[in-house]
Amino acid sequence: MKQIQIPEELFIALMKYHFLNMQEVEPEIKKGLEDKMDSISMRLLYSKYKTAPTEEEKQKARQEYLDKRGVPESFRW
Repeated sequence: MKQIQIPEELFIALMKYHFLNMQEVEPEIKKGLEDKMDSISMRLLYSKYKTAPTEEEKQKARQEYLDKRGVPESFRW
């Protein structure tokens, strides 16, 4: 199983939520976890693009990565 690092602020918010029952940190936790999930998915798409075995798969992965990143068509090569 892989390990994932999270920011210290998110860890503290998780501790407050679970150990101190502080419900008010829930939006902060949701935002932090969503950001981390986006970061992970972007990294996976980039890795897929860089390690694709064929040129066709590489271009498909590249397009998917750029689409998800939000890069306009006019900025792409």
